[in-house]
Amino acid sequence: MKFFSDNAAPVHPRIWAAMQAADNADTAYDGDALSARLDGAFSDLFGVPCAALWVATGTAGNCLALSAMVPPHGGVVCHREAHIEMDEGGAPGFFLHGAKLLLADGEGAKVTPATISAVLDAIRPGVHQVQPHAISITQATECGRVYTPAEVAAIGALAKERGLGLHMDGARFANAIAHLGCHPADVTVRAGVDALTFGCVKNGGMSAEAIVFFAPDLIDVVRYRRKRAGHLQSKGRYLAAQILAMIEGDLWLENARAANAAAQAIAAACGDRLIHPVEANELFVALAPAEAAALRAQGLDFYDWPVTDDAPAGTPGAARLVTAWNSPPHEVEALARALSGL
Repeated sequence: MKFFSDNAAPVHPRIWAAMQAADNADTAYDGDALSARLDGAFSDLFGVPCAALWVATGTAGNCLALSAMVPPHGGVVCHREAHIEMDEGGAPGFFLHGAKLLLADGEGAKVTPATISAVLDAIRPGVHQVQPHAISITQATECGRVYTPAEVAAIGALAKERGLGLHMDGARFANAIAHLGCHPADVTVRAGVDALTFGCVKNGGMSAEAIVFFAPDLIDVVRYRRKRAGHLQSKGRYLAAQILAMIEGDLWLENARAANAAAQAIAAACGDRLIHPVEANELFVALAPAEAAALRAQGLDFYDWPVTDDAPAGTPGAARLVTAWNSPPHEVEALARALSGL
């Protein structure tokens, strides 16, 4: 019974069907009919003109988006627990040719205008220090927390005031929107986001993510950088087919709601073990090593997790539990019973 990562979840049948339907000769790379539909599909989804590119991984999506905003001598403000800092193996430095990540604090891995300003205000102007060019936020965060439209808008206002780009790592963007119940534009383009990495792989896709640009002038340079970085796949129609199947029939929200509901069912059994509020499909649970071993002895699989600074004092250890679009109800119930019985 696997609750260690939604990356390991199966591909949704509708995604397989979309790839099968794309299994015919067409123009190579991104000149095919399906790739040509992405701009219109995302414009319809967000209600504003936008442009979109497919890539194979979230890491490539994040870093290529940022590469349009940040020169090699520049910096990106992000939370110190952000995926681009903790889990992308130095890829931002590689794709951005040496640009620096400038680390901010914030409860639940969420930055705020105050914590961002604390980083910005400590930087002297001039060539002797790395100057900021963008802010990157994660939706939902590495602690499973969700930024509200008002919170993003406050960061967007700060970015505009300081002349910075604003990027959103949306690996679990669907789960965040399912939790908020708002229009996807409310927490992106209407709140000042310039580029969004729209996650599909964690939500039932296979090697297909999208970079959505709300600032049209950013996309042209990324077309070249995507090729130079080795991410212009020759049969891009298979990636485009997945993304279209996700968004045109609201599969992205259907899958996210299922994952979120499974997480809430488990959260109800956790009591005061929850380290963070459960707002998407990740749970961070206080577990002593012996308790974690007892769960694993019942066939439950999950990651041990570092105890973060904002966890309650005396937390004996932690685990991360992640649900997915296909989490079987009987396995969710089994995990909930096991947690209740500790």
